[in-house]
Amino acid sequence: MQEQPFTAGLTARVELTVTDADTAQAVGSGDVPVLGTPRVLALAEAATVAATATRMPSGSTTVGVRVELEHRAATPVGRTVVARAHLAKVDGRRLLFEVSVTDGDTTVADGRVERLLVDRQRFVERAAQPS
Repeated sequence: MQEQPFTAGLTARVELTVTDADTAQAVGSGDVPVLGTPRVLALAEAATVAATATRMPSGSTTVGVRVELEHRAATPVGRTVVARAHLAKVDGRRLLFEVSVTDGDTTVADGRVERLLVDRQRFVERAAQPS
């Protein structure tokens, strides 16, 4: 694997307009028709992936290894949320992101996502091995 291509300070944002498919009812995380926590997390992770995409070395990828997320506010269907990721710290292959998800001026969720830089082929091969 090549030398670490990432430096603290990288950022990205992704948007999602909430649909019925994104609700807690639809994803099985509750029985209310609002943005489900698993979708909030997926959106935050998508922002971390976007932050590293343009600098990703060939043959490499990042995988999520740790998440801390506080889902603070409900978001109804039809609203647009924005996830932002900021690469706060690089420790070897470990990348620590600060993430937030907002609906206008309302913080929907915030927290941290840790990702690990890995060799894509080796990772997939190890995952396919029987345990």
